Amino acid sequence: MAQNYYCKYCGFSSGNVNSLTSGNCQYHPNGTYKGYHVLYEGSIKSSYTCKYCGQASSHIASLTSGNCQRHPNGIYKGHHEPAL
Repeated sequence: MAQNYYCKYCGFSSGNVNSLTSGNCQYHPNGTYKGYHVLYEGSIKSSYTCKYCGQASSHIASLTSGNCQRHPNGIYKGHHEPAL
């Protein structure tokens, strides 16, 4: 079975780390496509939880697509980020 690697900001997946981290991320903290994908270093799980507010989702991409009410930048001023 092939290993998939995920971006911790947007949930984009790739078969290798080099390919993942060479692409620009739509939910990067510096702005839309203003930074590269960052490797999610946690384990693959059946449910992912936001480290700021506790919201859960079965996929990293669906979790990170929403704005977080308890984000450090302010209420709904950043996306959910999966806890390790």
